[in-house]
Amino acid sequence: MGSTQARIAIDAMGGDYAPAEVVAGAIRAQAELGVKVLLVGDVPQIEALMKHHRSSFQPEIVPSEGVIEMHEEPLTGIRRKPKASINVAMDLVKQGRADAVVSAGHSGAAMASALLRLGRLPGIDRPAIGTVLPTLEASKSVLILDVGANVDCRPKFLEQFAVMGSAYSQCVLGIAEPKVGLLNIGEEDSKGNELALRTNQLLRENSQISFVGNAEGRDVLSGRFDVIVCDGFVGNVLLKFAEAIGEVLLNIMREELPQGWRGRLGTLLLKPNLRRIKQRIDHAEHGGGLLLGVNGICIISHGSSQAPSIFNAVRLAKEAVDNRVLERIHSQYQQAKATATDGE
Repeated sequence: MGSTQARIAIDAMGGDYAPAEVVAGAIRAQAELGVKVLLVGDVPQIEALMKHHRSSFQPEIVPSEGVIEMHEEPLTGIRRKPKASINVAMDLVKQGRADAVVSAGHSGAAMASALLRLGRLPGIDRPAIGTVLPTLEASKSVLILDVGANVDCRPKFLEQFAVMGSAYSQCVLGIAEPKVGLLNIGEEDSKGNELALRTNQLLRENSQISFVGNAEGRDVLSGRFDVIVCDGFVGNVLLKFAEAIGEVLLNIMREELPQGWRGRLGTLLLKPNLRRIKQRIDHAEHGGGLLLGVNGICIISHGSSQAPSIFNAVRLAKEAVDNRVLERIHSQYQQAKATATDGE
């Protein structure tokens, strides 16, 4: 699959800075990543923006009508506006014209559209948004899921998140035996609410994952865990807090650098280090989260995404396509279910 050019459909009208920043990120992605981009949205607006970019890499434009606004109820919106940009983008995947979708628009609408048009993977009750965060170990990251798709969860949903997250870590992040943790208020198995207690038991009994116990808030970025599962309410709060901390650290570094010629010289000497620091802690470098559990590759980006974030979201989508994430998660999940059934 890696030798085939990935085709990425981008919701050009979704996001706080759409369509200008989305178009800019898409053009850069097509130029640098070797992907074919299909920009879905208002044709006159997109064509006008593309004229400002003097690039020979001009994405294909697919017309759509309207956008799901942030104040709209997701399911109602996608049904009332069947030709909205997110719906048309999902249809491109369903029709086989695209391999993945990227959207920085209404995340609830993106999930609802994916469920209605692409469907769930067999055996999955609820999809989850997974996002990768840096850890204290320089070469290691942690996958957190769910970070917003499901506010209310049952224990079996979290168990499914753990299986999908473990499979993703293996096939994309290259971790042979991902260590799975359950976000909780204490390390002891007896800690937490009813959801945490019942989920802990399910994860311990699941032989298809390497469950190493509860993860407290201070453990999330420690590097002790490769996958951490939680419900979407807690996960979304955790994600946005982590993003805010990253922005605070970047601002502190800028403010604390010496002024004048000494500062300019020091910044020049430290430029490679500062660039690596930014890549590790700036949420724009990660592009967004992969919606795991739907029968298609969908990257949900931040609503505030600008061109760099869109570029990195396309990169993430390309990696998912090249690594055959859907097929491998489905295969591993079915193997896990078969083994569990045999053991009953």
